[in-house]
Amino acid sequence: MGELAERLRRELDRYSPGGKLPSSRALVERFRVSPVTVSRALGQLAAEGLVVTRPGAGAFRARPRASAAPAGDTSWQEVALSADGTADLVPRSVDASGVLVSLSAPSPGVIEFNGGYLHPSLQPERAMSAALARAGRRPGAWGRPPMEGLPELREWFARSIGGPGGGVGAAEVLISSGGQSALTTALRALAPPGAPVLVESPTYPGMLAIARAAGLRPVPVPVDADGVRPALLADAFRATAARVFVCQPLFQNPTGAVLAPERRGEVLRIAREAGAFVVEDDFVRRLVHEDAGELPRPLAADDPDGVVVHVSSLTKATSPSFRVSALAARGPVLERLRAIQVVDSFFVPRPMQEAALELVGSPAWPRHLRAISAELKTRRDTMTAALRLELPELALPHVPSGGYHLWLRLPDGTGGTSQAFGSGQEPALMSAALRAGVAITPGRPYFSAESSAGHIRLSFAAVAGAGEIVEGVRRLRTACDEVL
Repeated sequence: MGELAERLRRELDRYSPGGKLPSSRALVERFRVSPVTVSRALGQLAAEGLVVTRPGAGAFRARPRASAAPAGDTSWQEVALSADGTADLVPRSVDASGVLVSLSAPSPGVIEFNGGYLHPSLQPERAMSAALARAGRRPGAWGRPPMEGLPELREWFARSIGGPGGGVGAAEVLISSGGQSALTTALRALAPPGAPVLVESPTYPGMLAIARAAGLRPVPVPVDADGVRPALLADAFRATAARVFVCQPLFQNPTGAVLAPERRGEVLRIAREAGAFVVEDDFVRRLVHEDAGELPRPLAADDPDGVVVHVSSLTKATSPSFRVSALAARGPVLERLRAIQVVDSFFVPRPMQEAALELVGSPAWPRHLRAISAELKTRRDTMTAALRLELPELALPHVPSGGYHLWLRLPDGTGGTSQAFGSGQEPALMSAALRAGVAITPGRPYFSAESSAGHIRLSFAAVAGAGEIVEGVRRLRTACDEVL
């Protein structure tokens, strides 16, 4: 689509203002592309103000716009946006760059190893469409839902979080609009501006962006193959007097680590003794691989004292646009979470909640989960084998049994490698990879402080299939040869 739009853009001078462009059929035949590609290219030019499309009539070169009014002076905003108000607060920093890496679609022909969601071929599109259609026919489907969410959906999330033993009740669940929104609500509820918040290192860049945008100070606690290190967590609580620790105990992003059984109770005990909350981001429990075995319960299921604020979402297992999630907590904090969510967004639209109920209650839901469990394992194994064959110098310390990505360490100059490749060179590799036709995610945004080595994260869920994975690794080999 981008290439066709550029070619049409260069040819616009052939037409006078208001002149008609060739028909969509003629463009399809001339450029040998699909009608959808033509439609999107014309839409792009229309969005740029270069073309005007008229249904039933065609596309026309836009007429010159009238002279624009002189631009105003917005330089005053630099002062207003940087003013802290109170000297002891941490300045807010709203930086979406770490999130946009996995949200922005690459150019056509570029293999998407940087994606954060399932490829369209893996999404339960038919099941979601059918669920939405059924939801729209439910009585009252377009009315105002309860502020906390539909009772039946809260009950479903409570069962999925607490397990058969019923460790979590529906009254302790709030329905939210996606995991990112739920994390934002949790951090706003638990930490005042200027406060420290303990985070895993490395960790999800979107969470770091949330914290910094709220004026919080992320403090890193190192993670190893068994998850966060309890001794260092206790040290961090003592050193900072923090009251919040954010973690992903299951298939941690980006390392894929699972919090070891012997550490689970330790983490809760340490937080409880510090008078602190643990925000448990259980973001990919439904993207377990076929060979994973029995999963550990959420920390929230083993927490009678209200230490854990749990976040669970349907988005990763469905579609980036199916933004339905849950916050679970017990005790007075639940009312604060509810109040902040109401102030921010009122409620999650009822049709989306009804559609979620229809989806998870349908026979298609367990079939979908089984299908992606098998497919993600195949893709993981394909990428792992390709990397070991083509790029043995990239260290893969852990092969996860859930999630959708691999975390690789770049050569550091030891063991015969002639050139060090630290985190400062990640941008060079990222650029070289794009030139070779593959988009990757640099490791630097996953660290809240300086990292000791360079890393990259590669997703195997956002590509079309195993063949594209093999080709993407081959292209990455080309990029590494250029930069290393």
